[in-house]
This record gives sequence, structure tokens and C-alpha cells, in this order.
Amino acid sequence: MCGDDHSTGENYDHRKQWIVSRLRFLSYVYAVDVCAYAVMSNHYHVVLHADKARAQAWSNKEVAERWMQLYSGHMLVDHWLENPEAIDAATQAAVDEIIEKWRKRLYDISWFMRGVNETIARMANSEEGCKGRFWEGRFKSQALLDEAALLSCMAYVDLNPIRAAMETDLMESDFTSIQQRLFDYVKYKNTKSKDEQKLNARIQKQREIKAEMGLDALPEAPLMPFDGSSHTDTHHALPFTREDYFELVDTTGRILRDDKRGAIASELPAIVSRLGINPNKWIDHVQNFGRRYGSSAGSVARMADYAQVFERNCGKGVACSQALYLNTG
Repeated sequence: MCGDDHSTGENYDHRKQWIVSRLRFLSYVYAVDVCAYAVMSNHYHVVLHADKARAQAWSNKEVAERWMQLYSGHMLVDHWLENPEAIDAATQAAVDEIIEKWRKRLYDISWFMRGVNETIARMANSEEGCKGRFWEGRFKSQALLDEAALLSCMAYVDLNPIRAAMETDLMESDFTSIQQRLFDYVKYKNTKSKDEQKLNARIQKQREIKAEMGLDALPEAPLMPFDGSSHTDTHHALPFTREDYFELVDTTGRILRDDKRGAIASELPAIVSRLGINPNKWIDHVQNFGRRYGSSAGSVARMADYAQVFERNCGKGVACSQALYLNTG
């Protein structure tokens, strides 16, 4: 679907750029940050952060303007935007109710994913002259309940091409957030290494696809930034430094690529232990993150709290959590 079609010989790598561009554009419109993504040939992974407080801080006018970048408006809202002083109290109440519904949708993960998948399906159907769904089924999601779960899931996503043995290097992992973050890190360097020059060339090729598809005119939100300060609210930035994250993903990727086993704790950056993760369980955890957890991931205590709030069993992942966290309380 997004790679080589061996039956026809066609290549659909450009659809990977469709997905990346759509994720970044919707992140610009929604109160939803993109933390990590990896677009593969028949699926994609994305780590998202929904910021309810940001959406609630938007004025009614901003909510309406954001919503109407994506969807049709409403006659009453259109009249209110044209002349807010000319409508009566009953109409104003109706407008407020409509806008409040839109506001909730603008920080809703389900609406965000709907906005990605439906658009990609329409684009692919138009390209192939057919109808129907693009993806086989509805997306699956897991709630990331603490910093260790967030770090694990981001690394799992960013290492997807390496874990699948499709690539051997982070800089060559096209259509991934780690490649984009590395490019953003080195693009202002006056002197670039050969690897960094290759990275620039790969990103430039992706930009050319965007231009050819007419996607470069769409505004895009930046990826959620890093901030290693212990005082940083996770709603504002990822709670670790960019350098720590780069080092961790690079080291983990090398171990995965070399199929290295045995004592590996000393090779992993200190961020792993600092977040209460058992370093000897890290590699297995990252390799199998997507299969080990059900509706949530985090410490056992966090998973139990989540299950209680949503009135469900802790379910899949408790044993994995007990093995991963140094403090399983």
C-alpha cells in the first residue's frame, strides 16, 4: 500500500509522505502533538499527545476557524462569524453548543486519526480509480501512563525500520520522526559529515515528493520538543533531553541490528535507569512493546489506576511491566 507492489511493479513510497504530511498538518490544526512516527509499507505507528488544556484556552472564534480548515462549518456559526452582534441570545447559545462540540473533537485522538485515515483513503482511491477503505480496520491505541512508557513507545516506533531489518541506520530510516529530528539537529551546521550530507539528500527527496503532490503549501506543526528539566510539565515538552534520546535510540538500534545479547546494561545511556527501567530488560521490551501491552502501558500501579478509572481489568502487560520497572510498586 505504501511500498513496492510486487504484482504490478509499482512503487507507492510517495504515500508515506502523504501520511507524514497529514499527521503534521492535523497537528497544526488540532491540540494534538506528534511525538514520534514511523510509516512502513503496510502500516504506520504514531505517538500522540492530546492537550485538552490548550484546546480549552482557545477562543470560540479560534475553535471555529480551526475546525473549518478541515470540515464544513454550520450556518449559525457562519452568521455569528460574519456579525456576532447581530444574533439573539438563543442563537448565541446554539452557536456556543456547536463550537463546544468542535472544541472537544479538536483534542480527540479518534477524530485526529479519522482525519488522517479518511484523507489517505480518498487520495489512494483517486490515484487507483477505486473505492473502499485503505487500511484493513480501525486503529488500535494504548495509553502511555508515565515517562518510562512514553520513552519505551517512542523508541519502539522510531526503531521500527531497524527492528524490521528494512534499514540499518537511523539516518536512512525514511519517513520516521527520528530521521526528521536528526535532520533538524544538523541542518544548521556549517560543516556536515558524509552521513549528514546523505541525511540532507534523503530529506530533500521527501520534500520533492511533497512539492510534486502539492502538500508543501499546507502548514505543519513541529514535532513535540524535548526538555530535560525535571520541572517541565509533560503537556509542554517531552521530559528528557534530545541528546539523551538520540543516544538511547542509536545505542538500542545498534544492539538490535547486531542481534547482540548478554550483558548490555553498561552500554545503555543513564536515562534508562533514571526513569526506573531495568536496563537488562530494555532491548526485549523495545522489540516487543507493541505486542506486550493492551489498552495501557506503564508501571503496575499506573495501569491499575487507569483500569479503575475506566472500569476495566488491568489486562495485558502487567507481567511485562513488573519485569521492566526496577520499582514495581
